[in-house]
Order: sequence, then C-alpha cells, then structure tokens
Amino acid sequence: MFSALFKRKPPLDEASVQWLFDVFEWALRNFSPAVFYRQTRLVLPTNEYFPGKVNSIQGMAELVFERVAEYAGMAHWPWQVIEKSHCHLEVVQQLPPGAAQAFTGEASPLAAQGPVLPVVYDRLLIGNPEALIAGFAHSLAQYLGFAAREVPPGGVDNWPQVTEVLADFLGFGLMFANSAFVFPSGGCGSCGSNPTRNSALSQWDHTYALALFSVLKGIPPRKLRPYLKKSLRGYFQRCYSDVSTRPELSRLQRFSAEPCEGSDSSLVRAESR
Repeated sequence: MFSALFKRKPPLDEASVQWLFDVFEWALRNFSPAVFYRQTRLVLPTNEYFPGKVNSIQGMAELVFERVAEYAGMAHWPWQVIEKSHCHLEVVQQLPPGAAQAFTGEASPLAAQGPVLPVVYDRLLIGNPEALIAGFAHSLAQYLGFAAREVPPGGVDNWPQVTEVLADFLGFGLMFANSAFVFPSGGCGSCGSNPTRNSALSQWDHTYALALFSVLKGIPPRKLRPYLKKSLRGYFQRCYSDVSTRPELSRLQRFSAEPCEGSDSSLVRAESR
C-alpha cells in the first residue's frame, strides 16, 4: 500500500507512452533496425552539425536541408527545396509504386530516375533554425513513411503524429522538442508575426520520444541536456528514467541484434555525443 502511495507519477499518460513505443517498434520493423542502431545519430543544433552560411534565403534553406537529408540517410533521394508561397499546409505527394520499398540509406536508381520530390519551407523559419530543421525532417519522414510495409499504429488518421515521431526516430527529436508549438484554431505559421513551427504533437510527447531514442542509442542525458531548452531539462530526466525502467524497452532492444544489410557508405555513423 505504501509503495503505491509514494510511487511517482509517470511523466506522460500511459496511452501516449504505449503509442510512442509502438511507433518506434513499427519504425524498427519497417526501416532497417541496423541503420538505426549502428548509424543513426542524434542531431544537435550546432555549427558542427550545420556548418556554412550563404546570403540568400533560398541558398540557406537548401544548405540546411542538405544536412538534414544527409543525417536522415536520405540524401540520395531526388529532392527539390521550394519556398512556400501562400498560407496553407502543403500535402506531401505519395511516392510512385516501387520507388522506395525499403530504407537502407544506400544510393539507388531512384536518384537518377526521379521523380523529383518537393520539400516546401516557410521563409519566416530561416530565423528559427531549429523549427526549420524540424520542418525539413518532418517532410522527409512523411515521404519515408510511404515506404512502410505496415499501417502505422493508430492508422493513417494519425499520419502527422506518426511521421513526427518517425522524424524523432531519425535523430531529430531535440529540434522537435525545442520547437514544438500547436497553433490556435484557424492560425497558421506564416500568418502571424512570430515565426514558429506547427506541430501535431506537444513538446512533452517529443521530449519523451527523445528520451526513448536516447536510451535505445545509449546516449546519457548529460550529452544532450545542454542543448535542450531549460524548461524541458528536468522533464527529460524524468522521461529518461521512466523509459529506462519499462519492460517494453526489451521489445525494441531485441532489434539491435539484427544483421546490417548492404553498404553503409552513404550514412553518417552513430555517435553518442
């Protein structure tokens, strides 16, 4: 009785926690677990990860996107970075049948054959690099999600939420947690004066997903805590502790033993920074 009385409340509601674990497991089943465990890295919002500078807005967007695509292991896909020209949410076009049956991070005929895949950005986010990075990562995750062999947890009705978590899975969780913002009903990121990123999930959801990623990758909290906004640092520590003690964790860790298929030459190797 007393142990239950003094048991600390979980940082996130149980249904959300189980769903995040399910999405990570879905991603591991559908997109090479060997790539995730051996090569995917936690991307940090630093000059080391995003070096260089150009004078034009379009040039800067393309420079940032190139790095995002590289870290996602999708630089070989045929992208075209396009500035958003009017205030509405762009619909990601589905890949043609057979264009991407599996995600391995390797160069493929798709890059040479096309079609070109548009990635739309809001020029207002140039002044908010973490939001810009998260937006690009979400676009890549939406395209990648079309290559999954299974319907995601919760079904396609949860596509925006699932693909945001898929972007966390690809290593961009820090940017999502720091920049998550849900616009009021009827609002839009390019309509207001404050350049922020629309988000399907809250900062709490993304911080928990970031903790899940960190535990699976063996990244200690001290390595990323300085880059997380101050209001989330204590919460992240609670999430990390919660993830570390959950029996569900073993479901995901078992994928780490799977052999790596194909070459890893086009991927960035994993680093526990």
